[in-house]
Amino acid sequence: MYFSFHLHNFYIMKADIRQHLHEPKQLEQLYRSNKALFKKSFDELYPEIQDYACAQVWHERLHFEQQEISWGQKHELLIVVMLGLAAGFLAKFPDFFGLEPDYYFQRNIGFVIFPALAAYFAWTKNLPLPKVFFIAIIMLLSAAYINSLPADDNSDTLLLAALHLPIFLWAVLGFSFTGNEFRVLSSRINFLRYNGDLVIISSIILLAGGLMSLITVGLFEIIDISIAEFYFEHIAVWGLAAAPVIGTFLVQTNPQLVKNVSPVIAKVFTPLVLVTLVIYLYAMLTSGKDPYNDRDFLIIFNVLLIGVMAIILFSITETTKTRGNTLNLLMLLLLSIVTIIINGIALSAIVFRIAEWGITPNRLAVLGANLLILVNLVWVAYRLFRTLKNDEEIIGIENSIAAFLPIYTVWTLVVTFLFPVLFGFK
Repeated sequence: MYFSFHLHNFYIMKADIRQHLHEPKQLEQLYRSNKALFKKSFDELYPEIQDYACAQVWHERLHFEQQEISWGQKHELLIVVMLGLAAGFLAKFPDFFGLEPDYYFQRNIGFVIFPALAAYFAWTKNLPLPKVFFIAIIMLLSAAYINSLPADDNSDTLLLAALHLPIFLWAVLGFSFTGNEFRVLSSRINFLRYNGDLVIISSIILLAGGLMSLITVGLFEIIDISIAEFYFEHIAVWGLAAAPVIGTFLVQTNPQLVKNVSPVIAKVFTPLVLVTLVIYLYAMLTSGKDPYNDRDFLIIFNVLLIGVMAIILFSITETTKTRGNTLNLLMLLLLSIVTIIINGIALSAIVFRIAEWGITPNRLAVLGANLLILVNLVWVAYRLFRTLKNDEEIIGIENSIAAFLPIYTVWTLVVTFLFPVLFGFK
């Protein structure tokens, strides 16, 4: 069944490529709908069409491999260094101006990361000045707002605003990344892929930096010179802050660095997470623990849900561009169904707690987030099911993710900017 399904798609793709050989826009749409199948079909068809200039261009595009790492031009490196220094300056801001670090980072951790990245994409994508000013004003107003909220360690709305503001800043980064194609769903998917690649390359950078730091400190300890406190306060902090900018520069100028790693991670972790969740659900039922009467358990339950949702989104964006992905799509469908069950349990627990003890900012925020995630998961699962039945193209799965991103952004806006006012900053 799988072989006949794949063979059918293969022949359809070949026919479509042949039919639209002189229509660049149609070829690009076919390529984006399933890059792996397009490449396989094109390679099979190429001997017949190799005399056409269009076919020669596509052949070079599909088989070009950049062997060496590109470090860009001098002015590009200068921009990256300046943005890295700016991020480091924001990370050291409490030390420079005598602020309480806990107070500062609770409210401003997102500004250490996202403004520099947004500036990088505004520059590389040549955004028009009105859009650059719009992004800058949004960042400045957000910083002014979060730092103007009353200082109250017992304020739930302050904590919620501090937790949701980085998500909103991430959405602003997405606006900068997509540039003039913000409404194009494929551009949003590329943004999600960029995030996955950035996590991978930044993790490698931080791992290497951490190893170098340990070696450096250890070498000085051997000669009885203690530099640990100075090193981590004045050097490591700058490196940590600059890592996302450096990682972004590397993945944007050298996409070959992680292009084969991300699909492997998606393939490996999807079945592992699925098995883990099934075992976890069974253990929860037999352990007597439940999220209905245990607040801490409910919090951990929702963190688990958000983490699994992120894995699903990352896996889908990677799986849809790899060859022979039917089994992976099936695993993602099963994972989506299990996650829907987990979401249903968490949602019912939140409704139960609201019915028993009333509405609070935390409960309302979690209720809204869980409802959005549930709707998105059901939509994704439906698209996965339709794709496996071959009733629609695989690009429909990606669109079900991309179309929902603005809705998450609106909810973060509500929680960040309206909740403190609605609940009297409590």
